Amino acid sequence: MIKYASHIGYTLVIGFLLALAGCGEPKWNSDYNLNQAMQKSAENTDSTAVASVDTTQADFSNLLAKDEVEKKEKKKKKKRSRYFLGLKVKKAFTRTGRDERETLELFSYLPEHTDPDPYAQEKYVYDVRRKKVGKVRGVVDPERYKLLHGHYKKTYGEEVIEEGYFYVGTKHLRWEKYNRNGILTDKAHYDKGFLRDAVITYYNGDKSKIKEVIPYAYGEVQGTYYRFYENGQVEWTGQYEKGRKVGTWIKHYDFRNRRQFEYQYPESAYEPKAEPVLVKEYNRHGTLIYEKDKLDNRSAQR
Repeated sequence: MIKYASHIGYTLVIGFLLALAGCGEPKWNSDYNLNQAMQKSAENTDSTAVASVDTTQADFSNLLAKDEVEKKEKKKKKKRSRYFLGLKVKKAFTRTGRDERETLELFSYLPEHTDPDPYAQEKYVYDVRRKKVGKVRGVVDPERYKLLHGHYKKTYGEEVIEEGYFYVGTKHLRWEKYNRNGILTDKAHYDKGFLRDAVITYYNGDKSKIKEVIPYAYGEVQGTYYRFYENGQVEWTGQYEKGRKVGTWIKHYDFRNRRQFEYQYPESAYEPKAEPVLVKEYNRHGTLIYEKDKLDNRSAQR
């Protein structure tokens, strides 16, 4: 009798523990079991609700839509990269030297010619015959030269030594120069060929007729100075350094960009001040009639 009672007690304890275990939160070890449980708990619900938890019926519509958006964005980005400030460009490069002495220029140019600013004295171009980047003065031959437009980067070995942007053949936005050790040596900001902070005056307030361009950088007169005739031809050009005239200053006739006088100032602002010296003079036909210490035919021109 005692053994029978003990057996009954033991059975009741086991049953009680199993009942407690059944009251705990179920743990599912597979999507199948999870689906079965949810189906049982939703026997009286609409059949569509059961189908929504079936992991074998994956919905890829959002992924496909996202993929289409990404494709469109990539296409737009690629299309934009072919344009700079609204003008279509073509990318190119030049390479000279080898290995650690290799010089590489990456740039963009206008495949279709666009007339540059008539006041731009130097136009940066890609010479399609010589396969070189350079600059020209005067009229640009569109058959030979392509105006640079867009990003430009020049490297020597693995170091960037110059970087900036062009706008229809003129320097634009920020330009930086580095030495071969990667140290910044010069920085300037341009606005379509002229220094951004330059003071520009006009004839009779007409902004289509520039009279004078006084360059400013870091609060000082610094850079290339221009003065123009009213017909748009350049009259004077020269360099300022720390507010002083330096190097060669050139006076032009009022047609065909022909030179008339060349004056020499001290080579840098750190040299003693001195009066300018006339070193060359030309007649209206472009013939040299005077060169300091070498030639003087000025009397024959009078």
